[in-house]
Amino acid sequence: MRKHMENAAPTLAAPSFADLVRQAEVAIRDLFEPTPLQRNDHLSARFGAEIWLKREDLTPVRSYKLRGAFNAMRKRVTPGQATNAHFVCASAGNHAQGVAFACRHFGARGTIFMPVTTPKQKIDKTKVFGGDAIEIVLTGDYFDQTLAASQAFAAEHGAQFLAPFDSADVIEGQATVGLEMLEQLGDAPDLVVLPVGGGGLAAGVTRYFAEMAPGTQFAFAEPLGGASLQAALQQGAPVALPAVDNFVDGAAVARIGALPFEALRRFAPQDVHLAPEDRICITMLQMLNHEGVVLEPAGALAIDVLADLGDLSGKRVVCVCSGGNFDFERLPEVKERAQRFAGVKKYFVLRLPQRPGALRDFLELLGPDDDVARFEYLKKSARNFGSILIGIETSAPQNLTALKTRLDHAGFVYRDITNDEILAELLV
Repeated sequence: MRKHMENAAPTLAAPSFADLVRQAEVAIRDLFEPTPLQRNDHLSARFGAEIWLKREDLTPVRSYKLRGAFNAMRKRVTPGQATNAHFVCASAGNHAQGVAFACRHFGARGTIFMPVTTPKQKIDKTKVFGGDAIEIVLTGDYFDQTLAASQAFAAEHGAQFLAPFDSADVIEGQATVGLEMLEQLGDAPDLVVLPVGGGGLAAGVTRYFAEMAPGTQFAFAEPLGGASLQAALQQGAPVALPAVDNFVDGAAVARIGALPFEALRRFAPQDVHLAPEDRICITMLQMLNHEGVVLEPAGALAIDVLADLGDLSGKRVVCVCSGGNFDFERLPEVKERAQRFAGVKKYFVLRLPQRPGALRDFLELLGPDDDVARFEYLKKSARNFGSILIGIETSAPQNLTALKTRLDHAGFVYRDITNDEILAELLV
C-alpha cells in the first residue's frame, strides 16, 4: 500500500486567484501595454498626500471593460476555431465596446444588443471597434428589455452570452488593473479608491490585493443615484434599487452582481462613499480644465469622493479612473449641473406687475457679477401680473444670496426652482 502511494502522481494544487490574474495579464499584453499610473501634482497638493491615478481611460477602448471581455472570450475560443465562436452581450456603452474590440481581435462573431435610446456616438464607436466582426441590434427602450432580448437570442442561436460583471472570468480580467498597479508603484499603496457599478472591477482588484498586498485599505465610490453596493452591504445580500439616476451611465446599476458581492461582502457600508451626480460634474470639469484629462462621469467617481475620505495627509492613494468615453455634446449639461451644485447659477420664476419699468426695477437689483443666462416670459393670458423664467449666473454663491435679500426688500414675489426637479425639468 505504501509503495503504491509513493508511486502515485502528486496532486497539483489549483491555481490561486493571483495566479489566474497573472495568466490573464500575460495574455492581455497582446492587446495593449499597461495603462499609465500617474502621480497627480494638483490633487496631491490639495490633499497633502501622494495621489496616483490609474488611467484606465487610456486603454484602446478608453475603459477597463476590455480586460474582462477579453479574458472571458480567450477562455471560450478554441485555438484555430475562433471564426466558429459566436458571442452575445447587452450594453449601451463600455462593455459593448470591449466585446466588439475583442471579437475583432480573435476573429470571432459578435452580436451586440443596445437599447434603442443609445446615443449615436456610442453606436458608431462600437462599430469602429468591432468592424465586420460584429452586428449591432437596437432593441428595447430600457436596458432590462435589451438584456432579456440578448439572452433569448443567445439561447436560441447557441451563442455564448458575455455578462458585463457577474462572471468569474470577467472579474479575473478586471483584476489585472490591480496587478499592474502594484508592479508600477513598486510597493503597496495605503489606500485604493475604486468606482463601483456592477462590481466586477472592485471584486477583482480587492481579491488580488487580499493575496498580494493585504495591508492596503479600500474605499468605494458609487453615484448617489445608484448605490447598489451600499444597499447590498446594508441588507447583507444584493437588492434591486427602486430607482436609478442614469446620469453616471457607466456605474448606474440597480443591483450589484452576485459574484462581485461575494468578494465585497467583507467590507462595511461606511467603506462606500456616495458621489452626488452634480458634484461629479465639477470634478469632470476640473480634470478637463486643469489637467487636460477627459473622463466620463463614472471615470471621475474615485477622484470625486477623495474629499469625503477624511485626512489623507502623508498617505499614498491610488484612484482608478475607469473610463473616458465622454460625448462632448453632453458638455453643456455637465457645465450646467456643475454650476447649480456650486451655487453660482440659479433659476427663478419671477412675478412682475404689468406696468412700464417693472422689469427695469428688477434688473437694477442685479450685482456687478450677475449675468442673465435665461429669460422667458411665461404670461398666458391678460392679467395684472405676469411670470418670467429667469436664469442668473454669477461668480460666487454669496452673490445670489445677496440678490435674494435685495429682492425680498424690494417686495418682489419669486420662487427659486433650481432644485425643484419637476419644475426645472419642465421649464429649464
